Amino acid sequence: MMRLTAMLVSLFLSVGFTHSSSALTRIEDDMGGSLGKYLLKFAAIRDSGEHVVIDGSCFSSCTLVTALVPRERVCITERAVLGFHASWVDDKSGRRLVSTEGTRLLFEMYPRSIRSWITRNGGLGARTIMLKGRELASFYRSCR
Repeated sequence: MMRLTAMLVSLFLSVGFTHSSSALTRIEDDMGGSLGKYLLKFAAIRDSGEHVVIDGSCFSSCTLVTALVPRERVCITERAVLGFHASWVDDKSGRRLVSTEGTRLLFEMYPRSIRSWITRNGGLGARTIMLKGRELASFYRSCR
């Protein structure tokens, strides 16, 4: 299953085209969800040329915006917060467990600068680490 996921991620990262678009996606308090859903969503945004405004929480799978949408097409407001944590899988009893392979794959998808920040802040684990304020502003421009 993880090989298939890795192949899909590779496909989403490598296939793409750029053209101008005036469309805009606003992220406001997105707590994440299915990794596949977010891969599709942000690959479509990337391929459409849309811009993204992060104006609130963007946690978990939502942080894939940093991996898939070009940095120059993302801006942040004062409310923007990115929340990173390990990849989860549910076991047979429905409990969430950290997926080592999924976490490694997720980590590798992020841009080098985001990976460095994650490493400096304890890595991807069960605890959510938050990138916000001045630190976040060092990665993305402020929205005009």
